Amino acid sequence: MRKALMLAATLALRCACSRDSPEVNAAPNGRRAPTATAVTAVTVAAVRRMTLTVHVSAPGSTTALQVQDVRAPFAGVLSDLLVHDGDKVEPGQVIGHLLSQDSAAALEGARAMLRSARTAQERSDAQRALSLAEQSQVAAALRSPAQGVVVSHRANAGALVSQDEEVITVAASAAIVFVARVDQDDLSRVRPGETASVQLPALRATLPGRVHSILPLASPSEYSVPVRIDFGSGARPHPAGLFGTARIAVAEKQNALTVPVAAVFRDDVTGVSRVARVTPRGTTHWTSVKTGVEEGDAIEIVAPTLKVGERVITSGLVGLPEGAHVQIQP
Repeated sequence: MRKALMLAATLALRCACSRDSPEVNAAPNGRRAPTATAVTAVTVAAVRRMTLTVHVSAPGSTTALQVQDVRAPFAGVLSDLLVHDGDKVEPGQVIGHLLSQDSAAALEGARAMLRSARTAQERSDAQRALSLAEQSQVAAALRSPAQGVVVSHRANAGALVSQDEEVITVAASAAIVFVARVDQDDLSRVRPGETASVQLPALRATLPGRVHSILPLASPSEYSVPVRIDFGSGARPHPAGLFGTARIAVAEKQNALTVPVAAVFRDDVTGVSRVARVTPRGTTHWTSVKTGVEEGDAIEIVAPTLKVGERVITSGLVGLPEGAHVQIQP
């Protein structure tokens, strides 16, 4: 009995070792054969040289350099207002109507008489008074002074306004610019005439522009400096007060050694950036790199010097060990 138990334990141990061993498999001829090497599918791109543009980025907002007010020509009631803040307007466009104070009072008095009339004679008298008030009313159409956008309004329909009081404010389209707040550390590289692009999330658009000038500081203690960027003709945004980001092209770096941004694996813990190169044997070799200028989907490799044309992995990097066998996908 004891010998039978020992024999069974020995057989069980042999079976377990045969199942768990990662190094061998049974071959068709009964001999043990090596396990097939795991292969990871990846995509690659070639190292290349190209010209990169150096940019300075800065937040800011659109603003109107010049605004014009539409004022009441006389005291009265704003009978209607046909535009809202942010609306586009054309020169001479009617934006509302103003009724003189005396005319408004006469109309209101006649309408009150008509509402309170009890007899046919009273209704006839009230109707005559209302017709006379409507025929003799003094009114004026308020018109936009320029092509642009309504920036603000000071009165609503039905409001009583005094003579020369501001009703709405219009900013001319040509007067809307972008003012970027550039850090003083970057200011020495910004010059008038440099090209720029302005990303405006509210419009879901990126508009071309050009640096016009560096504006004076409101306070010497401010760390950032306002820089005026003019939009290209036909590309001006109409609303003022839109927040965005300007990218100013301050220099070019020619013949830079580059790889796709996706090829650079950054370790957030150590701060080290690496790329995985594909060796002639079809295995990976990780290399720590120092990066430089980034533009679009390309990034400069400052050090070490990679060979133009050699392949770097752009997808499949996560968890990929040194020396792993890879299969390049189209």
